[in-house]
Amino acid sequence: MTQVAQVVVTGLGVVAPTGRDTGEFWRSALAGVSGIRAISRFDTSRYPVRYAGEVREFDPAEAIAPRVVAQTDLWTQFALDATRQALGWATLDPGLLDGFDIGVTTSAGSGGNAFGQREIEALWARGPRHVGPYQSIAWFYAASTGQISIGHGMRGPCAVVSSESAGGLDAVAHARGAIRRGCRVQVCGGAEAPLSPYALTCHWRSGLLSTRGGEPDCYRPFTRDASGHVPGEGGAVAVLEDAAHARRRGVRALATVSGHAATFTGPQWAVDERGRRERETEALSAAIRLALTDARVWPEEIGAVFADGLGQRDADRAEIAALRAVFGRSLDRVPVTVSKPALGRAYSAAGCFDLAAAALSLRDGVVPPAAGLAQCDIAVNADVVTGRARPVELRHVLLLARGFGGFSSALVLSSTTQHDSSRRRE
Repeated sequence: MTQVAQVVVTGLGVVAPTGRDTGEFWRSALAGVSGIRAISRFDTSRYPVRYAGEVREFDPAEAIAPRVVAQTDLWTQFALDATRQALGWATLDPGLLDGFDIGVTTSAGSGGNAFGQREIEALWARGPRHVGPYQSIAWFYAASTGQISIGHGMRGPCAVVSSESAGGLDAVAHARGAIRRGCRVQVCGGAEAPLSPYALTCHWRSGLLSTRGGEPDCYRPFTRDASGHVPGEGGAVAVLEDAAHARRRGVRALATVSGHAATFTGPQWAVDERGRRERETEALSAAIRLALTDARVWPEEIGAVFADGLGQRDADRAEIAALRAVFGRSLDRVPVTVSKPALGRAYSAAGCFDLAAAALSLRDGVVPPAAGLAQCDIAVNADVVTGRARPVELRHVLLLARGFGGFSSALVLSSTTQHDSSRRRE
C-alpha cells in the first residue's frame, strides 16, 4: 500500500489589522489586542457600518516591485507580502527548486474591489480610453494565485478556492491534496480587502453586518448582545510541504495538517430560520466528524477549538450545538477561542488567520483569548477563552469556518512532536 504523504506547515506570513508581520500578529493575539477601528480609507458617514479590521501603515512599495503594485489591488498586495514572509520563515528559495515541484493555492472572495471601483468610475466619468489595461486582471479572483506563481516561478499545481469565509481552510485542504498527489511544496493562503465603498455596500446587503457597526465594540460572537460582524482585511499565507521534503531541507515544521472535511447545505431560501439553523448545525457537525476521522483523532484528543464565530446569536448557538453533537460532555474541558473580534471577519483570509494562530498555539502551548470579551458576556454553553491567554498542553486543535451560502469547513492541525504518538482511530 502506498504511504500517504504527511503534510506539514514550514512557514507563515501574516499582514493583519493587529500586526504588520507574523510576530506582531501573534503578540497581539496573546495580549487580546483588537484591530477594530474606525474606517479611515473613505468617508463612512452614510454607511451603517463605520468600523472594521483595517490594516494600517501598510506600504506595498516596501516589499513589492513598482510594476506589480501598479497592476494589482490591495488584496493581492497583502497576499504577496504574506508570501514573502512565509518563504523567508521556511528558508525556501523557490528558484532552487524545480518550478513544477511548487504550486500555489489561494482562497478568494470578493476580489480586487477598490481597483475595480476606481476603473469603473473612470469609465463612467471619462470613457473607456481612460480604463487601464490591468482592470482585466486586478479584480479577478485568480489574481493572487497568478501573481504569486508568476513572481516566484511556481509552475506546479495552482488553484483558487471560492467558498466565502470557509475558503481559507478549504484552500489549505486543497493544497494538502496537491502535495499528497506528488507536488512537494504548496504556497497557500487567503487575502481580502473589502474596505471600499462598493465592497462595503455589497457586504451590507447580506444582512449579516453588525447593527452596532458604528461602535468600536461591535463584533461580539458568543455573547448575549451579539448582533452580527464587521468586515476585516489582510492576508495570511502558509508554506506547506511534504514532511520528507522538509526533513531533507533540514527545516523544522510548525504543525501537521492532519485532517479536513467540508460540507455544503446549498441555498435554503424556502426553509424557515429554525430549519436553516438545524441544517447548518447538521452540516457543521458532519464536517467535524469527517475531519476527525480523516485525522484519525478522537474528539477527546482535541486540545482547543478555533471557532468561526459569526456573531449572530442563532448562528453562534448552532456552532456550539454542532460541537456538542460531536464532543458531548467532553466539550466542557476544551478551550474555545475566536480570533475575529480582534480582526473583523476577513472572509477568504479568515481561515488562514486561524491557521497561523493555531500553528503558533501548538508551538507555544497557549490559546489566545477572544479579544474584547469578558466571561460574564458569554451566552453559549462552552468554555470560551476570555481575558488572558491560557496555557494548555496541545496535541491537536480543531479549526472551524462557515461561509455565506451554506459552506462549512473543519480542519485538524496537530503538533509535529506528538502527532505520530497520538492514539489513532483504527
